[in-house]
Amino acid sequence: MKTLSGLKSRDFEKIVNGKPVELFSLKNNSGAEVTIINYGAKIVSLSVPDRTGRFVDVVLGKSNIDDYLNDQEPYFGAVCGRTANRVANGRFTLDDVEYTLDRNNGPNSLHGGPGGFHAVVWDARPLDEQTLELTYLSKDGEEGFPGNLTVTLIYKLTDNNEVEIHYRATTDKATILNLTNHSYFNLSGEGDPSALDHELQINADTFLPTNDVAIPLGRPEKVEDTPFDFKSLHTIGERIEDEDTQLIFGNGYDHNYIINKVGKELAYTAKAISPKTGIVMETYTTEPGVQLYTGNYLDGSFTGKNGHTYPKRSAFCLETQHYPDSINHPDYPSVILRPGETFESKTSYRFSINNG
Repeated sequence: MKTLSGLKSRDFEKIVNGKPVELFSLKNNSGAEVTIINYGAKIVSLSVPDRTGRFVDVVLGKSNIDDYLNDQEPYFGAVCGRTANRVANGRFTLDDVEYTLDRNNGPNSLHGGPGGFHAVVWDARPLDEQTLELTYLSKDGEEGFPGNLTVTLIYKLTDNNEVEIHYRATTDKATILNLTNHSYFNLSGEGDPSALDHELQINADTFLPTNDVAIPLGRPEKVEDTPFDFKSLHTIGERIEDEDTQLIFGNGYDHNYIINKVGKELAYTAKAISPKTGIVMETYTTEPGVQLYTGNYLDGSFTGKNGHTYPKRSAFCLETQHYPDSINHPDYPSVILRPGETFESKTSYRFSINNG
């Protein structure tokens, strides 16, 4: 099978850690397509129509499984867990027991550690032509986390060109959990050299300033009168080079925004627009936060899909999530999951056209 984005199924077929990896394709009635591999539950391509009706692949990725296995950027399109984002010093205490995690990001643990959910083979089951279910059992002690954790993930491509992501998890022992999808978007098409011309709006009055290793300092601060104010549309590149301590620490934007919402309902989070294609992506989530990351450490040194290279800031991420290092900040929304409880989270990326 050859996909709309030019990918070939056979290039993703391999036994990894004793389990078969496959490429799955979801297509809707309007011709849009998303492809997913069960290694890391990664979105490999996402093709939606631009203002001319041409289908554009708007996520960065790789052309085959071997490139994913040897990738210098292991999070392209992946589901990150058990704890997306960072845990300070790779340590946390839960119910008076201290746990130690691998430090794979300077002094911190990032995205569940080197063997996190991005680097395991999920069990996959297509539910219909537009829906894929993925499941994974993370065993007690895996990457240092307590409890046998069962995670179910559903990707659905609706006929309205919306990618829905539904997460569900249970545990047999108290643990911590923070799940996100780490797709890198360029709405002008993967391979376009910059996302700095994209207009961006984020539905947030506050964000979390960090220290120089991306750990939140504490209380949220207002975005008003700072380069972090995306309450109205601004291009990503408009203020990214400002002499601002937070931008210097992050080498650009790499910060968690506190979404303006009440409770756990699915709420409007962000909107991005490409001036080149007219493609609009709106993000909705039940999560309390979203991490804006602007591809600051991409460097064009390796090849992605279609022979393309991905230079610095050639994409942006909107990672819906609980706040970074929440377990070490008791005043942040809790990431603790206990036996008898069910973790549930929903995020959707909705695509449309701006003809202006």
